[in-house]
Amino acid sequence: MQHYLDHAATTPLRPEAREAWLDASAIVGNASSTHGAGQDARRLLEESRERAAAVLGSDPIEVVFTSGGTESINLALQGLWQARPAGTDAIVMPDAEHHATMDTVEALVAAGALLRAVPVYRTAAIDPAAFAAQLPGAALATALVANNESGTINDAAVLASAAAAARVPLHLDAVSALGHVPLSFRALRGDAADAVGLVAMSVAGHKIGAPVGVGALVTSRTARLAAILRGGAQQRGLRAGTQDVAGAAAFAVALELAEAERLTENTRLSGMRDRLVDGILARVPTAEVLGDRAERLPGNAHILFPGAVGESLLFLLDMAGIAASTGSACQAGVAEPSHVVMAMGRSEQDARSVLRFSLGRTSTEADVDAVLSSIAEAFSRASGSGSAARS
Repeated sequence: MQHYLDHAATTPLRPEAREAWLDASAIVGNASSTHGAGQDARRLLEESRERAAAVLGSDPIEVVFTSGGTESINLALQGLWQARPAGTDAIVMPDAEHHATMDTVEALVAAGALLRAVPVYRTAAIDPAAFAAQLPGAALATALVANNESGTINDAAVLASAAAAARVPLHLDAVSALGHVPLSFRALRGDAADAVGLVAMSVAGHKIGAPVGVGALVTSRTARLAAILRGGAQQRGLRAGTQDVAGAAAFAVALELAEAERLTENTRLSGMRDRLVDGILARVPTAEVLGDRAERLPGNAHILFPGAVGESLLFLLDMAGIAASTGSACQAGVAEPSHVVMAMGRSEQDARSVLRFSLGRTSTEADVDAVLSSIAEAFSRASGSGSAARS
C-alpha cells in the first residue's frame, strides 16, 4: 500500500475537478472565436474566471490564467522588471524563496538587475524590518506567503503594507499557501489603489486538487506589467495564446472546494501533523522540527535527522511504501543541500539531512502510522551510511 505524504509537491486530482474538466472538454470551440461554439467556450471561461476571483478576493479581470505557479511567477517578475520605471534596477528578494523565483531573479540579475537580499529568521520567516529596509527605490519586490519547504507562514499583510509605503510593486508567491491560508488579493492590497504595493499574486491548481498545468496570476488593473508571451490580445494582452477552458473550469471547482473545507481540513491536518511530529521525535530523539511550530502550514512537518542522509532516508521510506520529500519537488533528482535550510542558518550537512512530510485532503491516520512504524529503522540505516558528512 502506498502512503502518500508529499502533498506539498502535488495533491491528488479531485473527482469534482476531473468531472468539470471532462464536461468542459466536450465543448468544441476556441474561446476567442466569434461564432456560437466559440462563445459557448468563452462563456464557461469567464464564468470560471468569476468563480476563481470570488475565492481569491479579486475582480474577475484581475485573474490571468496560466499553466501553473512557475509561469505565474515568471510573468510577475519578468513582466514587472520589463515595465519598471526608469532609474530603478533593484529587486528585493528574501533568501529562502522557491527556485521558480530564485532562478528567475538570477536570470534578471544576469541581464542587469541588482539583487537586494533579505535574511530570514531561523524559522525561515522573512524578517519584515529587513524587508522594509531594502525597499526604497527598488524596481520590484517578491516574497512567499508560506515557505514551501519549512511550511512557515509569513505575515503577508505586513510585507504588502511595507511595499505600499515604499511605493514598490510587490509580487506574493501564494502557491504553497493556497487552500491553507486565507487569501484575499483585495484585502492584502489594502488602500493601495495605484500600481504600487501588492500588484501580483501567483497560485497553482495542482496544490489544491485541480489538474497539473493550470494556475493563475492575480494582477491589479493598474499594474505596470509587460507580457512575456506574445501572439494575441488574450487576458488583457498579458498572456497570449488559446485559453484552456477546461483547465479553468476545473481550477474554479477545486478552488471553491478547497476554500469551503479549509477550516475543518486545517484542524484535521494539524492534528495528524502533530501526532506525526511527536511520534517521530519519540522514536528518533535526535531529530528536530524546523520552521515555526505555530505559524506553519497545517500539513507540513519539516524534520532534521542529524547524521542521516536525506536521500538515503527517502529511499528507505519509499521501499516501505512511504512517499515524502527532501525539499522542493522542482529540484527533485538533484542531490544538493536545501538552500532554505542553509538560509535558516544551518550547516550544509544539516541541509542534506532533512525530510518534508506533507499531509493533504486524502491523508489518513494510517499514513501517519506507516511513517511511525518505519522511521526508526530507516533512520538507523540511513545514519549508518556514512555519507552525511560528505559535501
